[in-house]
Amino acid sequence: MIQISNISKSFSGRAVLSDINFTFEAGKTNIIIGESGSGKTTLLKCMVGLNEIDSGEVLFDGRSFFNLDFNGKKEIRKEIGMLFQAGALFDSKTVEENVVFPLSMFTNMSEEEKKDRANFCLQRVNLKNANNLYPSELSGGMKKRVAIARAISVQPKYLFCDEPNSGLDPKTSIVIDNLIKEITQEYNITTMVITHDMNSVIEIGDNIMFIFEGKKWWEGNKQEILKTKNKEVCDFVYATEFMKDLKEKFQ
Repeated sequence: MIQISNISKSFSGRAVLSDINFTFEAGKTNIIIGESGSGKTTLLKCMVGLNEIDSGEVLFDGRSFFNLDFNGKKEIRKEIGMLFQAGALFDSKTVEENVVFPLSMFTNMSEEEKKDRANFCLQRVNLKNANNLYPSELSGGMKKRVAIARAISVQPKYLFCDEPNSGLDPKTSIVIDNLIKEITQEYNITTMVITHDMNSVIEIGDNIMFIFEGKKWWEGNKQEILKTKNKEVCDFVYATEFMKDLKEKFQ
């Protein structure tokens, strides 16, 4: 579980996040939505220590991240898996080498152990025979699956996903959504997903926070978001024709 309390962050005197509170539950897909520029990615960076916060607290299973020393923060970072928007695979490394990379950084595994772990993770994301391929030889969906395999290779307690469906077709997006959901439940991971894709929200959203102009504007689950009367949330949720059609069934 991750708890954030009164998180605020400004850049050059401009408030980007203001007094945000939320609980990210283990074994659940915790989703952050909001318009571009609302502060979603800034919040993620604050939570993992890439941005210093102006005020507030981030608790990883009760451990106050910003009150820890360098070694304490490093131990928590070892428990974090990251899935970046563009995948962020190393073009010069094979699929297997990409998955092994965090194992070399954060563990004392032997080369054989690292290879076995990489094979296990690749099989888990249904990429059984892709070890020796390079990213340039993969489709967009395959790249995302490799990125997921790399993210879970260190057996993380916490998984952060920034726009995991970016650039993917609807069918492949569903595959990635389901994979994130399955892995979250299977390993009881505390998962945070930033997305603009309402299909993802409806399919896998257990806990949802809507950020508007740097503030937590609404929170609930995927059933509640379809029934809310909050104007800003409705404007975001029902921006597409598909969601407008769905709205008639719930409101």
